[in-house]
Amino acid sequence: MEDLLIDQSRFDFKNPERYSYKSLPGLNEKIIQEISEQKNEPKWMTQLRLKSLKIFQTCKDPQFGVNLDDLDLSKIVAYIKPNAKRSNNWEEVPDDIKDTFEKLGIPEAERKALAGVGAQYDSEIVYQHVQKDLENLGVIFMDMETAVKKHPDLVKQHFMKAVTATNHKYAALHGAIWSGGTFLYVPRGVKVPLPLQAYFRMNNPGMGQLEHTIIIADEGSEVAFIEGCSAPFYNTTNIHAGMVEIYVKESARVKYATIQNWSKNTYNLNTKRAIVDRDGMMEWVSGSLGSYKTMIYPSSILKGKGAKTETKAITYAGPNQHMDAGSKVLMFAPYTSASVDARSISVGGGWAFYRGWLKIGENAKGAKANVQCQALMLDNESKSDTVPLIEVHNQDSDVGHEAKIGRIKQEQIYYLMTRGLSEAEAKAMVVRGFVEPFAKELPIEYALELNRLINLEVESSIG
Repeated sequence: MEDLLIDQSRFDFKNPERYSYKSLPGLNEKIIQEISEQKNEPKWMTQLRLKSLKIFQTCKDPQFGVNLDDLDLSKIVAYIKPNAKRSNNWEEVPDDIKDTFEKLGIPEAERKALAGVGAQYDSEIVYQHVQKDLENLGVIFMDMETAVKKHPDLVKQHFMKAVTATNHKYAALHGAIWSGGTFLYVPRGVKVPLPLQAYFRMNNPGMGQLEHTIIIADEGSEVAFIEGCSAPFYNTTNIHAGMVEIYVKESARVKYATIQNWSKNTYNLNTKRAIVDRDGMMEWVSGSLGSYKTMIYPSSILKGKGAKTETKAITYAGPNQHMDAGSKVLMFAPYTSASVDARSISVGGGWAFYRGWLKIGENAKGAKANVQCQALMLDNESKSDTVPLIEVHNQDSDVGHEAKIGRIKQEQIYYLMTRGLSEAEAKAMVVRGFVEPFAKELPIEYALELNRLINLEVESSIG
């Protein structure tokens, strides 16, 4: 089945290490203080870090999802500061870092289809740029460290408020050693015409990348945000435990799309949550393709009357991958609605697991929700499971659920082969059709990128 595996070669290139500061492995109060001093942070942020550290030290691993017994956090380097100044001019970025992002297509994407770009290298944003006309409309798009200093009240009001350090162990870890990430504020009534993007790259082995992203869409505004992630393969463990907090105000609309292609030595333990006010709309588009083990469940809290959320997700589990992914929707207000379409592909012994939680509260009368889970296994060695938890606490709600798990149908393959395709080409076509509802939610450049990521080599090894 080698022909059905994702080709990682485009992403598996390494640069020599370049940093001006690198913390010692492990996590303690001294390391936290040093990180905060390196960033010249305000006192409130240092205190938040130290409080999170204390919570982390009392937490146990989640009692569900992937097995994390082999993750040794004492060997993880919490913070690596690249010796590159942050810039809004691409030509000022150091050549080797610039070359990294050029290989990944970031500058080209910005020129063609983006309203703004942020690029993070290891623990810090090295490039951030937004179109001038958006700045003139009051859009704030900057790295999180700068936002902490330039907009302290706005950041403090929202930082780790949707997700707190007490939520789980890796939220507490994040609160202690977060670094980098993006702050985006869209003013009332502003509709951003093109997507904004952040791209996160880990270059160093044995590190943790824990960027923090906050998006605030004020009343009646609209914005789309795309997140991309990759790293070269090393024989040491990396961890990604980023956090995304999204605040969708009344009648605002946010679309957040992720294409994650971490290397196979990376634990991906991300936390993403949106709070949606009256008549607001939150769209999650999530593609989890890389990493060794993943736990990710984009969440929406519908707290305003008429709030809506949609989730479209594709998960790909190849050899030695365990992908535990899903969604959480909490509906607390009347006439809220939710739609979840989660799909997984497993091949080469990979394990794809859908885990979802839908809760309709007592006051969410007239709520409507639909959850669909579909899993496609391409061989006899692979596994797929779905565990949807649905709670309904009132009698005036409409809930639908459908789950399908199956192997690729030989009848489909045979039919396509009678039309002149090889077995590998036929399987490739079936898989592309399976992911099409997800791909069409992406801008064309990123749909093409997704096709490259799930590029099914058709020449070599069936039979």
